[in-house]
Amino acid sequence: MYRIKNLQTALLLAVSTFSFSQEAKWTNLLDKNLSQWEMYLSYRHKPDYKGEIPVDEKGKKIEPIGYNKNEANVFSMIEENKEPVLRVSGEIYGCVFTKQEYENYHLKLQVKWGEKKWMPRTDKLRDTGILYHSVGECGIDYWRAWMLSQELQIMEGHIGDYWNIANSAIDVRAFIPEGIMNPVANENQPFLPIAAGTGIDGFCLRSENHESKAGEWTTVELICFGDKSLHIVNGKVVMVLQNSRYIENGTSHPLSKGKIQLQSEGAEAFFKHVKIRKLSELPQEYKKYFGKI
Repeated sequence: MYRIKNLQTALLLAVSTFSFSQEAKWTNLLDKNLSQWEMYLSYRHKPDYKGEIPVDEKGKKIEPIGYNKNEANVFSMIEENKEPVLRVSGEIYGCVFTKQEYENYHLKLQVKWGEKKWMPRTDKLRDTGILYHSVGECGIDYWRAWMLSQELQIMEGHIGDYWNIANSAIDVRAFIPEGIMNPVANENQPFLPIAAGTGIDGFCLRSENHESKAGEWTTVELICFGDKSLHIVNGKVVMVLQNSRYIENGTSHPLSKGKIQLQSEGAEAFFKHVKIRKLSELPQEYKKYFGKI
């Protein structure tokens, strides 16, 4: 009987250890050939761009560069300290996007800025982003460069902001005094909708600035589970969101899985240590941000 009990205990420990290791396993998404990604390039946008398809001197619509045509080497893999690093030049608006869709996951990466900037952002803050729950075709947004998605903004001084891409929508845990968007990452604030027609259109600022100094790597994490997501910068939660969805003909549809895009948006940026792991539940330390779930 003693041996049986010990055998049962050993089996339970083995199962729990196996389950833990499975939960904690990370998958690296970067290699020297970008084998887990595809790409899309739109246009070289001019400062007077108005969201319409560009036309030539005869008024004929200009086609975007399109899928998997790496014009001007916008996306390239380099090596830094013997580690693979993705360089995004930013010269042409577009993205690399995962071949695979993801749902219920923890994404983690490091990002830093390069020196170059391109039109139409030569006089603006450096900008890129992580677009998640990406579905459909590229080029349906204002800049005609990306898929319908939610955005974890990566911009100088604004890493962790939220933007909606195309007709996506979401609710942000935020306090908004006199119309100034100022989200607070705690359980005492209401969730407010961000979407066209709600009175809070397009974007919401992160609660605090936790990004690294210029020239240094910033660690960015994205946790998605069900309709909920969190934006985390250098270990600090800066954005709490739920009820991820998109609006079509006035009707809301759930948006809780999809591909991941990394943007090319007028500024040189570098990405490394891009990795992802599956989640079986929302991690315990983050449940407090959503109240009772």
